[in-house]
Amino acid sequence: MKQIVLILSGLLFLSACADRTPIEVHLQGSTMGTTYNVKYSPIEGVDDVVVHQDIEDTLIRVNALMSTYDPASELSRFNQYNGKDTFPLSAETLAVMSEAKRIAELTDGALDITIGPVVNLWGFGPTQRAEKVPAKPVVEQTLAQTGIEKLILGRNSAHKALPALYVDLSTIAKGYGVDAVVSVLEAQGLDNYLVEIGGEMRVAGTKLNGQRWRIAIEKPVSTERSLQKIIEIGNNGIATSGDYRNYYEQDGVRYSHIIDPRTGYPIQHNLVSVTVVHPSAMTADGLATALLVKGAAEAMNLAEENELAVLLISKEGDEFVEWISSAFERDVTTVTP
Repeated sequence: MKQIVLILSGLLFLSACADRTPIEVHLQGSTMGTTYNVKYSPIEGVDDVVVHQDIEDTLIRVNALMSTYDPASELSRFNQYNGKDTFPLSAETLAVMSEAKRIAELTDGALDITIGPVVNLWGFGPTQRAEKVPAKPVVEQTLAQTGIEKLILGRNSAHKALPALYVDLSTIAKGYGVDAVVSVLEAQGLDNYLVEIGGEMRVAGTKLNGQRWRIAIEKPVSTERSLQKIIEIGNNGIATSGDYRNYYEQDGVRYSHIIDPRTGYPIQHNLVSVTVVHPSAMTADGLATALLVKGAAEAMNLAEENELAVLLISKEGDEFVEWISSAFERDVTTVTP
């Protein structure tokens, strides 16, 4: 009888061990008007409940700093301020504004976080679509109220050269949120992860099964969801910007939601999708928008000059044509499905 008990005990022990087989942790929630997903390989001593709460707290903080939908956020209060003195800002908000200004300079003004009033004028902001295409004098007048050069940053504050200047960080803030969540994970010693907020991502290491993280790039068509390419990007962030879903047509003319800050008009060229791979998801986020504004030839020249890992997709008649930078070809692996 004693022998049977020992055998049964051994079976129970083995069963318990099987039940403790590690599984990939998947945390998710809502933030910035979209959703987030975090996946990582568990490690001993890390409490997943604590990690999830730290992620929530981090994203709540970022939203409280940079949201334009929250009238009490730091950015909203800065936009509401019409005084001549400098306005104190957090280090985080200043860091995002500073990177936006750097990308603007790098791309000759193709990214402008003050272009919001013009975007609204064309009907792509939080208000309803414009009833008609705005007249040229109205576009010019509104454009004159923008300009990233009018945003002057200090060490602990910012100043608006034009009191009515309105700053919107939506073209770069999600990427910053991804980077902020990565900091939470790495502070816990987690180094195999995928972080995604509204399509912007950053990955490191491998999945629990040892396979590198794989990312699907969508074919830039509005009628269906299909794959253009599956890639592995190493330990990097990735962002894609496209104009193939958010647009409207009027009198036979297609108006994209991507506004060229240099002209005040929607882009009209045939570059429809830009994917950028970069160590920072924030930088990838901002660059993807800026390069889409510039068009395929200019964007590729800029990518080659600055060693940027970039995949461009242009619409040539009924075909999609890929433009791949040298850095992308070197650093990114294409996976056969």
